[in-house]
Amino acid sequence: MEALQLIFNELISFLGINAWLQMFKSGDYSSLSTLDGFTSAMGPLIPFLLLFEIIRGLIFKRFTGGVYKVNFFIFIFNRFTGRFISIAAVAFCIGLFEKYAPFKSTFTWYWLIYGYIVWELAHFVYHYLAHKVRLFWCLHSTHHVPDAMNLSVTYAHFFLEGPYADVIRTSICIILGVHPALLFFIMFIDGTWGALIHVGENIIKDGRLGFLNRIILTPSHHRVHHARNPLYMDTNFCNLLNIWDRIFGTLRHEREDMPPEYGITRPINPHNFWDAYFGEIVCLAKDVYHAPGIKNKLAYIFMAPGWSHTGDHKTAKIVKRQYMQTKQPLSAATIKN
Repeated sequence: MEALQLIFNELISFLGINAWLQMFKSGDYSSLSTLDGFTSAMGPLIPFLLLFEIIRGLIFKRFTGGVYKVNFFIFIFNRFTGRFISIAAVAFCIGLFEKYAPFKSTFTWYWLIYGYIVWELAHFVYHYLAHKVRLFWCLHSTHHVPDAMNLSVTYAHFFLEGPYADVIRTSICIILGVHPALLFFIMFIDGTWGALIHVGENIIKDGRLGFLNRIILTPSHHRVHHARNPLYMDTNFCNLLNIWDRIFGTLRHEREDMPPEYGITRPINPHNFWDAYFGEIVCLAKDVYHAPGIKNKLAYIFMAPGWSHTGDHKTAKIVKRQYMQTKQPLSAATIKN
């Protein structure tokens, strides 16, 4: 009975329905009028949609357990290794950089627009570096390993990626004058949308969302981002507003004749936790060990994934250029991150 109670408590914690249970028992819903209360109440949204996605997949026989298994293991592993690190990183960056901001915003609607544009810039910088610096790619690649798109991918992250992302995003936002309270509100909006754009075909077949596909980054755009098709690689780095992808030329719409092929391009077993979580780190360690000279060893760490000291580079930029020249899809087996 104790084991069942423990499992039930963990399920309640995972679904995030503690706040709703407390409100139902007390009959007091006043907490919904505060930001903290509202965010706590909205917490169950993604887990419940994930549960609905799984059930619908079972009903229509489109459910593959392996797709969810590794992502669930990663979620459990991260709960015990890094759940408080991001909070500490954000607090540290606020305390370190707030005094250097040339001006301070306030919690108003017009500053919210400014703050969100700055946040998207900060997110773009973090996300771009995660794809262009191999050390950071080792942290980010866990999120790209799944070979199918579904809401469980939201939880597939290396435990150090959150702190790395939050250090960059928080530092940029605070230095550019975004008020901490406004920043936390933006983080909530961005985190919620950032989870929803991982919705799979079991819930939304066409992720373009009609006219919204021209205005914001939709699930369709994020499916493109997770694809290993040469034309789709290293695109759509923003999260909600596509302004910086447009400015820097990284916006890519999903093509009707090119369905996304999910996953990373090196040979991998996406249903193996150890390979999904530590595989890229092992590959980097091997390359650094075998590289001649300290310059090449450092280059493997800080150059783009696919860089080689032999000159036989397989970076996303080169692979995409070759594809554009030949107009022939390249085999994933010939592409290395």
